[in-house]
Amino acid sequence: MKIANKKVTAERLVRDALEKARHFSDYHIFTFLDEEGALARAREIDARIAKGEKVGRLAGVPYALKDNFLSERGETTASAHILEGFTSPVTATSVAKLEAEGAIMIGRTNLDAFAHGSSTENSYFGPTLNAFDKTRVAGGSSGGSAVAVALDIVEFATGTDTGGSIRQPASFNGVYGFKPTYGCISRYGVVAMASSTDCVGFFTKTPEDMDLLMSIASGKDPKDMTTLDDYYDDSKIEKVKKIGIITEFDNESVDVEIREALKKKCELLKSKGYEIVELSMPALKYALAAYYITVPAEVASNLSRYDGVRYGFRSKDANDLDSLYGKTRDEGFMSENKRRIMIGNFVLSSGFYDAYFLKAAKARTLIIEEYAKAFEQVDFILTPVSPNPAFKLGEKVDDPIAMYLEDMMSVSLNLAGVPGLAIPAGKTKAGLPIGLQLVGPRRSDKSLIEFSKELI
Repeated sequence: MKIANKKVTAERLVRDALEKARHFSDYHIFTFLDEEGALARAREIDARIAKGEKVGRLAGVPYALKDNFLSERGETTASAHILEGFTSPVTATSVAKLEAEGAIMIGRTNLDAFAHGSSTENSYFGPTLNAFDKTRVAGGSSGGSAVAVALDIVEFATGTDTGGSIRQPASFNGVYGFKPTYGCISRYGVVAMASSTDCVGFFTKTPEDMDLLMSIASGKDPKDMTTLDDYYDDSKIEKVKKIGIITEFDNESVDVEIREALKKKCELLKSKGYEIVELSMPALKYALAAYYITVPAEVASNLSRYDGVRYGFRSKDANDLDSLYGKTRDEGFMSENKRRIMIGNFVLSSGFYDAYFLKAAKARTLIIEEYAKAFEQVDFILTPVSPNPAFKLGEKVDDPIAMYLEDMMSVSLNLAGVPGLAIPAGKTKAGLPIGLQLVGPRRSDKSLIEFSKELI
């Protein structure tokens, strides 16, 4: 470690990161820069090193925090007007673990408000721009975090993935993005979107960095009863022989250059002695419909707590309790937040629960069984992350169905609770990054990250 060996100071690294953040300010990456707090932490770490004290594995490493992680430093807004002005009294477990190892948060990154979106265009603070083409989207919802890493502002950034919100922006910006097994990392202290599919993960430039972060952040948390016992260790690395390719994803709805990138990676794996197996997974055709019924139902429940009474923004025009609720939510939520609330309440309402939500739950079970069956035949699966490279800003913002279709290859992993790692896989002729995703069975996170090195 360069800092521990006194080749560079933590303060120097933080100052460099802050300077880069200011240089790229027109990309709208950060909602908040903590210059004073970050420099104070850096000086503290430098002082400990000077005294010969032991420091953590991330000592002095600057990182960016997606603005839906609770922390006592700065406002936690989830890029939503309704949370503007809210300062958390608690710190997310994942943030506490990172900072216990000496990582230094330089700022909070932009996202689709409450993580509702696939482009970071639904942010109250405006869209984040793609790292390779400022006329295109960064992806979402964790667009700010992906771009912060892609532009080399920080070494890593946190993200959340409910249906592709880490993997898709990672793919659009040419970096690694990991959605772990559901329950691998604590969700305590993360603003909830859909509690049964939300996962905490990271953006990095290398698989080695991802491995280090996972070893730090994973494990049981008594504050989150959905967390699994710690299983992320070297003993869980298994020998990989067979890689599956999903035949349903090889069609004209997928960009031809993405299909070509997938073919090239398959040829690379074959040259290294791996067997490529074609898989038919017909139940995945239900994934998008099941996701956009199940998730809005949970969104409607989770967003009901924002009422203008307890925290965040409050409408000034209300003159009674009902109007306070109504006006606060009308002014505080983005249009996509409202759309998902309305869909969620509809599918849960009397007379429609059986017709929609219950059917979606049954389809989810089919998808879980489909993955279990697939992993009896192969060790991992390799697929595109998204059917297209990064699209133009504004291209899909007025067409929610077209926007939702961008998630067609990513949402099934969240419904099944399996891990997925987005890996850089080249560029299009126009210079846009292409990403593919490695998918593994539950608890195969360590092996998945280790195997990704074979695709470099």
